Amino acid sequence: MKIELINTGSELLLGRVLNTHQQWICRQLADRGYQVTRQCCISDDGKAIETAMQEALTRSDLIITTGGLGPTSDDITRELVAKLLGKKLTLDEAVLANMQKYFRDRKRLMPASSKVQAMVPEGAVVLPNNHGTAPGLAIPAKANTWVVMLPGPPRELRPMFLESVVPLLEKQFPLAHPFVCRTLKTTGLGESFVEEKIAVPLQALVGQGLEIGYCARIGEVDVRLVGHGSDGGKIVAAAEDIVRGLIGPLIFGLNDDSLEVALVRLLTEKKKTLALAESCTGGFIAHRITNVPGASEVLMSGMVTYSNHAKMDLLGVRESSLKEHGAVSEVVAKEMAEGARRRAKTDYAIAVTGIAGPGGGSEAKPVGTAYVGLSGSEGTQAQRLFNPFDRETFKFVTSQQALDWLRRTILTGQIE
Repeated sequence: MKIELINTGSELLLGRVLNTHQQWICRQLADRGYQVTRQCCISDDGKAIETAMQEALTRSDLIITTGGLGPTSDDITRELVAKLLGKKLTLDEAVLANMQKYFRDRKRLMPASSKVQAMVPEGAVVLPNNHGTAPGLAIPAKANTWVVMLPGPPRELRPMFLESVVPLLEKQFPLAHPFVCRTLKTTGLGESFVEEKIAVPLQALVGQGLEIGYCARIGEVDVRLVGHGSDGGKIVAAAEDIVRGLIGPLIFGLNDDSLEVALVRLLTEKKKTLALAESCTGGFIAHRITNVPGASEVLMSGMVTYSNHAKMDLLGVRESSLKEHGAVSEVVAKEMAEGARRRAKTDYAIAVTGIAGPGGGSEAKPVGTAYVGLSGSEGTQAQRLFNPFDRETFKFVTSQQALDWLRRTILTGQIE
């Protein structure tokens, strides 16, 4: 089966907007056993869209387009594809009613131009949009060939893909053989070191059809285990057992889990609460945790104590500690964590203080130096870290290390 992805949008080619569709859609398909064989990004130009679609129809079984379904003058994908396929556009009253309800619920008037989004090619399957106004469209183009058109905004496209496109795909293009994919999410070790620990022990299963993939990103490494056929599930399960036996403490979740999701889930299960005291990360740890539904059950307080005065006033850090050791020090990180835990009356507290750069470093404490303090009933400890990256990466990596330290502490019952 050949799948082609066509991303439309001049803003993508100008670099004004990051094209996340290519990575996300390809990942969703691959995790279900389907592989994109070709993808391209083109402008909102009628000729470009027409040419890309004509070429795709000669070689692909499924063509997915993104963008160009909105109400503005540059949203022309719907009309061009319908014309190319010889499909007449007609007003779909059900789609129009849903659009009117969308605006009515938000106490807004529906612009007259929005009505064009209710024009549906004959024979098309309407893909509901529960997060916007433009519905998606799936059109049988010819025998065993489908064209799927999705809206551009990710918050609309992604749920539509999962709720409507995946079921259609599995119905129209069922896999010839069962497919099992499991991704183990790890943190704390680089990609080459992870492979070094697990590759050789997994070789016997590779001979039986196991596929292993690695994906490294800042602060994380994914281990992807894939099995095909009737024994695929057993092979993947056996591989997972081996990997967990070798690097179990590094694994924080599965598939699309994030570290903050895993930590909130763990805190909730253990009925533990958390407070935060952040300096160099500027509230980024709190931001990550509060992105997780249910975080209010476990996160009691988050304080951004950027200045020395705030550290003393809000956390009770001693002035003598700041003068003798400096704000970026083991002593201050410990006092910050203890102060946050004491003030919020929580089971645990994390504190971070460091030098994000590009200035402010010294020979003893170069840019990238950070201390993480962790306080709990087990005691209080601090770790010195060195993350010599740009400010944004520094904040993410430092937050990742802090969150994982707490995760491991809860699991082991010891602050190590």
